[in-house]
Amino acid sequence: MFTMKHFRTCLTTVKIVLVGVTVLLVALASVAGAKEKVILDSDMVVLYDDGVAMMMLVNHPDIELLGVTIVPGNTWVSEGTAYALRQLEVLNSTDVPVALGIRYPLRAGRYETMELEGKMFGQSRYTGCFGRAEPASYLDVYRKEFGSDPTIKPVDKHAVDFLIDTIKANPGEVTVMPIGPCTNLAIAIRMAPEIIPLIKRVVYMGGAFDTPGNTTPSAEFNWWFDPEAAKMSVRARFADQLIVGLDVCEKYPFNKKLFERIMAVDTPITKMFKEKYGPSFEKDPNYTRLVWDTIAAAVVIDPALIVEEETRWIDVNSDYNLDYGRSLGYHKQGPAGTQKVRILLAIDEERFWNMMVDLLTK
Repeated sequence: MFTMKHFRTCLTTVKIVLVGVTVLLVALASVAGAKEKVILDSDMVVLYDDGVAMMMLVNHPDIELLGVTIVPGNTWVSEGTAYALRQLEVLNSTDVPVALGIRYPLRAGRYETMELEGKMFGQSRYTGCFGRAEPASYLDVYRKEFGSDPTIKPVDKHAVDFLIDTIKANPGEVTVMPIGPCTNLAIAIRMAPEIIPLIKRVVYMGGAFDTPGNTTPSAEFNWWFDPEAAKMSVRARFADQLIVGLDVCEKYPFNKKLFERIMAVDTPITKMFKEKYGPSFEKDPNYTRLVWDTIAAAVVIDPALIVEEETRWIDVNSDYNLDYGRSLGYHKQGPAGTQKVRILLAIDEERFWNMMVDLLTK
């Protein structure tokens, strides 16, 4: 017989189930609505390519840019810091922390012996900041380049400490993006190896596996600049690593048609584009340039852009010889200490350019 007692018991059960379902739905909604937390580790330049990568991350609603850590490479730390501050001002994102990082690559005296290295191994095509004197400070750079003082300052914390502290404060949630040399990341995991399993993933812009290097015949610039740091990083047991190297970056050049799409909107960002790239396209309508780091930013924002990748055992040649900085990818078990890492080979090009243009014209 179905009694009132049975009815009340059933009603209680239904309430418990409904409460459980509600809690589950709230939890799922929370996860679905959570932003991707990112630290951009960069040898920052103005606009292409580090600057645009930062702009894309800042302007995407699903990304929380926790900070920008500056490393030498294309620019000295003082230069990269000034450029990061300036572009964050233009983006009206002055709350994003900027931290100055390691001044030199790990190999002692690399900068001072660059001329000798060139004689021993052949002159490199491009040496980044090694090709000019180091400025005295980021303020000197900012004043010289932009004619005033910045409205924001870097945080009072070294980039390595910023990486360690931020990762520990967000365990399992942070994507680290070394889109320049890996020096800051390498020092961070050497100082605090306990952060390695706490990092959600690492997305590099660096390396060249099945295509020639762009600094020496065998080496891509970022990993050539500090091979020891790149080797330490790719050998670390991160949960997930993706390499965005020359194998994919050299497939997708920025051209006049894309430039004109950006120029169709009048914003502070597009004005910067017009000033920097307008003269090049006026002089040569067929002018193109590669966009490197923006591809790394795009696949962090939307992994569905990836249409082809390959997994290999990865290493970096840190022997001081003709192949210094060369990326090594083994289809079978690699040397002791290496591990499997994903290499990006192709993206959805139309979707990528649409994303980039959209985020730069907001």
